[in-house]
Amino acid sequence: MLSGTFDDTYFMRRALNEAQHAFEKGEIPVGCVISVENRIIAKAHNLTEQLTDVTAHAEILAITSASEALGAKFLNDCTLYVTLEPCVMCAGALFWSRIGRVVFAAEDPKRGFSRYSNMLHPKTKVAKGPLAEECSALIKAFFEDKR
Repeated sequence: MLSGTFDDTYFMRRALNEAQHAFEKGEIPVGCVISVENRIIAKAHNLTEQLTDVTAHAEILAITSASEALGAKFLNDCTLYVTLEPCVMCAGALFWSRIGRVVFAAEDPKRGFSRYSNMLHPKTKVAKGPLAEECSALIKAFFEDKR
């Protein structure tokens, strides 16, 4: 956990805000931000329905945005905060980006990457938990509304 005002909870709140935007658009409410040196350089939320693109997950969109912001394909010094545990596809993209750290809120026991073993780069650190209840509640509310 980072010290001071810019801790994991601070950045996860920003990611949860992105998830709320997805929810309001009828997208599965997953949000993501990428930070470096306590500064957000990318933010995104799921846009698979709006873009008619199964790869338009929050993490993929944020990786692209962060790479553009830094002018680099590797994100070694960055931390990705995401409201739901990344899926296998996103874990692969995170592996190739060499992201330094991944923090996720809610676990995804059906589709999360950890179900299949650690698929991230060996140097990538992983943390979980901040705002897990709030992020899980938003996802549950979305799917309850769809049923």
